[in-house]
Parts: sequence; C-alpha cells; structure tokens
Amino acid sequence: MDQQLQEIREQQKASWNKFSSGWKKWDDLVTQFLQPMGDEIIDQLNLKASDAVLDIAGGTGEPGLTIASIVKNGKVIITDLAEEMLAIAAENATRKNITNVETQVCDVCELPFADNNFDAISCRFGYMFFPDLLLATQEMARVLKPGGRIAVSVWGPPEKNFWVTAVGGTINQNMQLDPPPPGAPGMFRCAEPKMIQGLFKAAGLKQTGEKEVNSSLNLESTEVYWNMMTEVAAPFVAALSKADAEMKTKIKGEVFQKIEEKMGIDTVSLNGNARVIYGVK
Repeated sequence: MDQQLQEIREQQKASWNKFSSGWKKWDDLVTQFLQPMGDEIIDQLNLKASDAVLDIAGGTGEPGLTIASIVKNGKVIITDLAEEMLAIAAENATRKNITNVETQVCDVCELPFADNNFDAISCRFGYMFFPDLLLATQEMARVLKPGGRIAVSVWGPPEKNFWVTAVGGTINQNMQLDPPPPGAPGMFRCAEPKMIQGLFKAAGLKQTGEKEVNSSLNLESTEVYWNMMTEVAAPFVAALSKADAEMKTKIKGEVFQKIEEKMGIDTVSLNGNARVIYGVK
C-alpha cells in the first residue's frame, strides 16, 4: 500500500479511536438500527456451529457477537483498526457472557492470518472506508477457506439515506467545503449497484449476488438525533468545528426543520438503505 493510502489509514484509526466514547454511548441505538443489515449478512453466511469466522471492521462488536452466539463450537475473531472500538466490543462480549470470541487490531489490507483460515467472513459497513478496496477484497479472499462464504454491507445512495443527509446535506448547503477527491473513503463511496460484486469477482470469488435491505432510525426527538450524529459522525463534527456559533445554530435549525417537514413533530423515524453483497470462494 502506498504512502498516501497509509496516511488515510492512520487518519481513520485516529478518528475512530477519538469518537469511540460516542459510539459506546449510542451503541444500543445504533445496534438496533443496523440489525436488519447484520441479520441479512448472517443469513447469507449459512453458518455452522463449528465455523471459524472473521468479522472485519467490527467496531463495537456486531454482527460478530451475534455470530459467536450461533457458532457455539466455533470461534469468531473481531478485527478493527481502532483498539478503543475493540475495547467496547470486548466489554460487550463479557457483558453478554460470550466466550468464543477474541478481538485483534489489524488492517484489512494486511490481515495477519494464514491462507484458507476461515469458514466465513463478515463486514458490516466497513468497506466504504477501506483505503484500497481491491487489496482489501483480495486479502479477505486469501484468508477464506475454499467453499467459504463472505457477506458484507455498504450504504445505498444518499437519496435513500435521510438519516445521513438530513445533517450532511444541510452542512454542505451552508458551508463552502472542499469536495473529497474521487474514490476517497466515505459513506456513499460503494453505493453503486454491483460495484462490490465486481471487486469480489476480481478477487476470484464466485456465486456473487446482492440484496437491498432497509431500516429505520427511530428516535425520541430531533434533539436526540442531532446529539447522536454530532457525537459519532466524524466528518460532521470536523465540518461543524469550522463553523462559528451563528452558523452552527443556523445549521441545527435547518436540520430540525427538514425533519419536521418530512416526519412531523411527533415522529422521528429516519430511513436507511443498504446493500448486502455475498459470495463464495
């Protein structure tokens, strides 16, 4: 991996570690929101009780912990770049009395595992942040056993993910921010249909397919939504840090107005849309 991609990796590691406390605070809510995507990943893996499973970019633990509860005679290794995110995953495993799981800090582009080592690989919403998409896919294919299955999820297009664009779109409308370079890591980098399938095939994976999955982020109030997004979403926090108090107040007010116009005052249920992509080695 070249120097520029290594720098991106280190920036991401620092960012995820920095915001780990926010992810811990909102873990239950986020886990509930993302459960339909995790459930579809698990369905596509066709897990057996004795399977050895690798969960990539596992963050605070899901779907790796749920997978561990299924492969009772097997083992799950949850990996992530950020050690402080994995510390939360380990706490969650202890709290749930899940013992057949371990965590390991590593980069998907340089997996520290032997060839043909895992029966299944999962990755829920990590792909769009990998510095080198093809290299990451090749590494996952390398450590997967022949006949092993892989299933990953990525976000669909912005217009189907109001939970992101309510804040992100409003920030972009109000602030002169430099657009990210083409192909840079980001929420919607892998939103194009069949993009990940193409990477799977390039890495030698077979029987590829994808399925659309929807979910809703259900919240008590718009204030709760604002607090959550400004405590876990690093790009939004970074953008807002460049705004003065007046601009921040303006942006927050416009976000609230957008949600009320779309949902009404009493309901905060924001749509999320993703694709689950699967394949076999």
